[in-house]
Amino acid sequence: MAALDNVKLKDVLADVASGSLQLPDFQRNWKWDDDRIRAIIATVTLDYPLGVVMTLQTGGATRFRSRTLTGARPDGDPAADLLLLDGQQRLTSLFQALWLDAPVETADARGKAIQRWYYVDIVKAVGPSADRDEAIVSVPADKVLRTDFNRTVVLDLSTTEAECTAGLFPLHFVFDAQRVNEWKKAYIKADEDRNWDLWGQFDEAVLQQVRAFQVPMIRLAASTSMDAVCAVFERVNTGGVPLNVFELLTATYAGDRDYVERTGDYYQLPEVWREIKQALASKYPVFGRLDSGLENGLSSIDFLQAIALVRTWERKQQGLGATVSCKRRDLLDLPLADFVRLAPKLADAFAWVGDFLERQCIVSPTDLPYKTQLVPLAAVRAILDTAMDGLGAEEKVEQWYWCGVLGEMYGGSTETRFTKDVEQLVPWIVQDERAPETVTEAFFFADRLDTLTTRNSAAYKGIYALLIKQGAVDWHHTGAPLSPGRLDEYSVDVRQIFPKTWFRRGNSHGLPTSSIVNKTPLSYRAAMDMTGAPSSYLPTLIAASDMRPEWFDDVLTTHLIDPDALRENDYERFYHDRSKQLQDLVHSAMGKKTMLRDLPEDDAR
Repeated sequence: MAALDNVKLKDVLADVASGSLQLPDFQRNWKWDDDRIRAIIATVTLDYPLGVVMTLQTGGATRFRSRTLTGARPDGDPAADLLLLDGQQRLTSLFQALWLDAPVETADARGKAIQRWYYVDIVKAVGPSADRDEAIVSVPADKVLRTDFNRTVVLDLSTTEAECTAGLFPLHFVFDAQRVNEWKKAYIKADEDRNWDLWGQFDEAVLQQVRAFQVPMIRLAASTSMDAVCAVFERVNTGGVPLNVFELLTATYAGDRDYVERTGDYYQLPEVWREIKQALASKYPVFGRLDSGLENGLSSIDFLQAIALVRTWERKQQGLGATVSCKRRDLLDLPLADFVRLAPKLADAFAWVGDFLERQCIVSPTDLPYKTQLVPLAAVRAILDTAMDGLGAEEKVEQWYWCGVLGEMYGGSTETRFTKDVEQLVPWIVQDERAPETVTEAFFFADRLDTLTTRNSAAYKGIYALLIKQGAVDWHHTGAPLSPGRLDEYSVDVRQIFPKTWFRRGNSHGLPTSSIVNKTPLSYRAAMDMTGAPSSYLPTLIAASDMRPEWFDDVLTTHLIDPDALRENDYERFYHDRSKQLQDLVHSAMGKKTMLRDLPEDDAR
């Protein structure tokens, strides 16, 4: 599968220049700064170990679109013999600094883009090896080093004579024997008595080391599978950034020769995903904020997982596969033809999911209980299509969805649950077979209400949405119940019913004060009037609503609140009554009994 040998640095850089050694298109861009480039040059001049680089031989079944390393401009459009999997930063830095006859495009310590030429100080280089880092010097593109806000020139290397006088050898032609020889003559001529001996020491200590420097290289055979390439890359990648499956598929789809021959262009997966995501997120904000990037909210991996679930489900029905799955291997094995066929189906399916979430009164990314639960839901929609539009099917999907949310079933590892939900939800909807495990195994213990205090909990977000869905009327905008379209317009959010300031007097009776029991969806305008005890803020709200007090009681009850307990500031009565009503709300959504908190000991067994 792999071979390890040592290759002369000169030959490696020549392969980079000719295009024989290229990058697979999933590699991220080169980005080393000036200090790191000087350090790696020092390493090479001392013949210290550089670290193994890893390449993949081309011509196998796994074909990636490739690109040259930054700075390489070979003639024509040569096909690569080797693809560089690990070592891009090191080889690009050395290629630009030691091979190209142009300043290196790099960055300073603050990340500001700069251009630099690299030199080695001859006198320092023949000194102790511990000082070699100091011997490597970088200067701006015009070869003039200035200080005092560019007002004072401290080093001018703009001519060969100036370089020789300063004793600084230009490293960008270190492998060009003719230019090295010409520079040597000029250097010795500048001070023959001193420089002849210095050059001999420099040639031995630096130039011979660079000429002889060898790069340990692992060559993976062309037959290496994509899954193995991905696994190997992640183990050896010195950048520490895991390889993204989407980037890997981008490179392989772009390298699909059949597609190129058929269409005259390569397949641009990022552009296809961009169009899909922008269309979804612009219509359904729940899928993420476009101004925060394409991967905010619904991600490319979520989309690929949904496609893999549908493809493996199809293959299982055809007897070509054993399981429904969306593990990384399934994504890497996803042929371009299947992606092209299924992507529009899944785009439509996620649009249906957006409508479904809106019917559940979930319209904001921050209010979405589980993003992961949308993956199997979209897959099932793509499989069943309009068979999910009937009333009975919608009820089953809702029950499954709310069992997943309120039973907090998607909080851990999800890939196994994805598989089960697709395999179990489809026959349950179509043939009324046994309910999925997400439904049968979901429980909501009543005392969970006491600990649901923040949006970190899926069930917290779920109850908030259910309160809106079941008809909560705002306490300021009282004309009609809250609706998905009004949530943003009214700046609706989770608001505390008994305000925090009210509890400073110690009248919580030992009950939780910041759980979902004491919170409800209300507009910003209503919340402005909710200060002090409920008995003091209710008259203000009633007056603003232009309602009779008993009519406003009806508004309060749409939030599953006992109006009398609120008017009397009776927190204990309010808390117990609302807990019971929220339990019933959860019970109704899940289609099953909640686990009660106050069962007698004998009944609880």
